[in-house]
Amino acid sequence: MTDEGMIKTVTIRRPKPTAGEIAAAAGKTVPDVIGPGLKVLFCGINPGLYTAAVGHHFARPGNRFWRALFDSGFTDRLFAPEEESQLLSLGYGITNLVARATARASELSAEELTAGARRLEELVCQFTPAWVAVVGIGAYRVAFRRPDAQLGLQTKGIADARVWVLPNPSGLNAHFTPKQLAEVFREFWLAVADEERRQTRNEHPLPASSSPAASRYGIS
Repeated sequence: MTDEGMIKTVTIRRPKPTAGEIAAAAGKTVPDVIGPGLKVLFCGINPGLYTAAVGHHFARPGNRFWRALFDSGFTDRLFAPEEESQLLSLGYGITNLVARATARASELSAEELTAGARRLEELVCQFTPAWVAVVGIGAYRVAFRRPDAQLGLQTKGIADARVWVLPNPSGLNAHFTPKQLAEVFREFWLAVADEERRQTRNEHPLPASSSPAASRYGIS
């Protein structure tokens, strides 16, 4: 506390990796943030080079994952990538379809993505999250061989987990503004909360549907 009785905030400042460190991160991995019985396991496509260089998920400047979590209601403040382990106390975790880091997700082969889907299923069976949120519709379509899948709640889950597909929060994804991305993430947050209420009341689960917010912007 300060002399005025106000809470002093401390900004976490991480050293930026050098260009050489970023280039050397190709092929590296980032540990999963995971535990048993999560509300939501967020699943990225694969780590980018910057993320792998610093060792924290969605860490590249310009990536909007952490902002979308905050703006949509998943977190009550804006988390820094270095605070990722604190998500576990909220019931959230993070993994990736493919572990190895690349400069772009387009460098991944279809075989790697489908193998990643099998790995994800193994993780879900082991840790039993209620929801899996895959961030990246293109990767989801390839990995799970569902070329017609749309953003939103999927008809087919993974083991006992329900699956929701979200847009890729990378700053390179020009299809969604930060505001639009927050709206789509908030749809999911509301669905998670609604499903918890339904289970408490022993009601039927939510039916699968595409994302209304994405549809409003003509994006699927």
